[in-house]
Amino acid sequence: MDRSTNRSPDVVVIGAGMVGAACAYHCTSAGLRVTVVERGAIGGATTAACEGNILLSDKEPGAELELALLSSRLWARTAQALGAERLEYQEKGGVVVAAGAYYPQDCQVQPVLATARLLRHAREHGATVLPGTSVTGFVRDSRGAVTGVRTDSATAPLIPAGRVVNAAGTWGGELAGLAGVPLPVLPRKGFILVTEPLPRVVRHKVYTAEYVANVASGDAGLQTSVVVEGTRAGTVLIGAGRERVGFDRSVSLPVLRRLAAQAIGVFPLLAEVALLRSYLGFRPYCPDHLPVIGADPRVPGLLHACGHEGAGIGLSAATGHLIAQVITGPTPDLDLTPFRPERFEETTV
Repeated sequence: MDRSTNRSPDVVVIGAGMVGAACAYHCTSAGLRVTVVERGAIGGATTAACEGNILLSDKEPGAELELALLSSRLWARTAQALGAERLEYQEKGGVVVAAGAYYPQDCQVQPVLATARLLRHAREHGATVLPGTSVTGFVRDSRGAVTGVRTDSATAPLIPAGRVVNAAGTWGGELAGLAGVPLPVLPRKGFILVTEPLPRVVRHKVYTAEYVANVASGDAGLQTSVVVEGTRAGTVLIGAGRERVGFDRSVSLPVLRRLAAQAIGVFPLLAEVALLRSYLGFRPYCPDHLPVIGADPRVPGLLHACGHEGAGIGLSAATGHLIAQVITGPTPDLDLTPFRPERFEETTV
């Protein structure tokens, strides 16, 4: 029985990508009643346009690495609980070819499949999931606190809730704007190439040292650095480019050629392999390269779980876990000060 139909949810999660799914999974696991609102298809935006990496190797010491370490442990626990095969969770390790460094803790999941599995678990624990439903505004009480959301749904035009979580990914800044608070989450465009199925020739995530530098860069211009990894289905994924051009979805053949050439430079055998397709997505970029996680003191009742850029899959488990802890009251397992939503306003004062 869907318990959320009997009473208003404790939490509305906006966004049914990987981060939103993780929030729903951990909140329902903590005993909260959850409704997930997604304006498109489940896992159909940024989550559908990524490789599914759960990485430690590209994180520098500091707050993001601590978040990644917690998330890696939680992903392993989640894979054990739900079944690694059902998530295509693989402890495959990562190799940086410039220095020959191997990182055994790097893992991978199939992102859309994992998102669906997490949301299925949440539904089995009473959550309601509403795809094809856009949030059009927030409900406020006399103090200005958020007490629910308004939507474009004819059947659920208003959803009251004790808390609202902004897990809208690349659109997290736009959604925060509806609540009257600035949040500088910007789209960072990237392409991925997909080869024909091959025998298992790429056993790890393999990338060059330039990849780490590009991840940490704030440059708005085009940057490419080769990332090559195999999948359980036999296809090989090739990335990765980064470029801040808004939500421009045009395909750039020069960028695709550059990515292919860089991949062949690392794996010459790929020169004879056919490409099946390419796809693009928008990573939710924050200027300081840290996600936004936690309650927003400017708007009581509103929490954020967005701005993870290209690390959203890997960091989603810890993000959902920490959001659930903030809502239910125990001291979070990680200090959320570096991820606080209001930090960007502090730097401009």
